[in-house]
Amino acid sequence: MKKVMKAIAAIMLMTAVVFAARCKNASKVDHSFVDLDLPSGTLWATCNVGADVPEGYGDYFAWGETQPKETYNWSTYQYCMGNSTTMTKYCSNSSYGYNGFTDDLTTLLPEDDASTANWGTDWRMPTNEEFQELYNNTTVTWTQRNGVNGRLFTANNGNSLFLPAAGHRGGSSLYGAGSFGDYWSSSLRTDRSNWAWCYGSSSVVGRRMGGNGRSDGLPVRPVCSSRQN
Repeated sequence: MKKVMKAIAAIMLMTAVVFAARCKNASKVDHSFVDLDLPSGTLWATCNVGADVPEGYGDYFAWGETQPKETYNWSTYQYCMGNSTTMTKYCSNSSYGYNGFTDDLTTLLPEDDASTANWGTDWRMPTNEEFQELYNNTTVTWTQRNGVNGRLFTANNGNSLFLPAAGHRGGSSLYGAGSFGDYWSSSLRTDRSNWAWCYGSSSVVGRRMGGNGRSDGLPVRPVCSSRQN
């Protein structure tokens, strides 16, 4: 009887190990990318974080935060003490730091990168320079995909990337969806540390690399540096 019980226990243990391995493998989601033959070799994801189709808006993130939330303002922002001149991380200008705080961090660390945190270490948010490279090396047009407005970036190799006009979130509201699209980069605005660089476009404006308050909720389009295995 003891031998039978030991055999059953061994089978149950093996089953648990196999199930855990399957769950672990199942939790790893592969995300597709498009190769636009950019000079840097950067590969752009085909979907926003939180979306499963290219025209999906996906989730919205405050800059440096890795989870969506209900309300986007300075009182809910992770890296300040309640207002726009009390930054506690990513601050190169003491005028915007809490009690004059600076740390001279100008690019999001992996633990604060919404792409890395949600998709894994193969992925990250694009820098300001990578957004500029995307625009400078593609033909950019305002169009629709499955009824959703957005910008289409078409490369010389024939491949293209679609960024939906997902608008942005401020407070508890969504603004400008279908009219314009703002996307976070991983780059801090060093002259104004409560802002970060973002790419924006609309049916009228084809390109806008500018700043946005870090507490606002913007969509994120990941990039990777090389082909994944």
